[in-house]
Amino acid sequence: MSSASPDLLPQVRHALIQAGFYLVGEDAEDSRPGLAVTKVPAGALVKWTASDGFTALAKDQPGVSGDSMKAVVQAAVSGLLLQLGHSVVEPEDGGGLLVLADK
Repeated sequence: MSSASPDLLPQVRHALIQAGFYLVGEDAEDSRPGLAVTKVPAGALVKWTASDGFTALAKDQPGVSGDSMKAVVQAAVSGLLLQLGHSVVEPEDGGGLLVLADK
């Protein structure tokens, strides 16, 4: 497994911020709402946490769930990063998106 380029995390964060996504700290234990970009051995892991307000709102809407909104956010993030030339996969555990480091 290759290790992430030191430039990968700043590149991913910059792209997401420029696209208008809200980023939170790198602390994996941090459950603040927004996108977290953390370093992992294979590259960078991007995870989205919905706010309590959004989760409550989604529960009140017919046909809308937190899972469906997570899929929409992941599709938007994945599409953006793919368009910028990154390789993006969903980890086996389904927890977020993995932006692969160049080999």
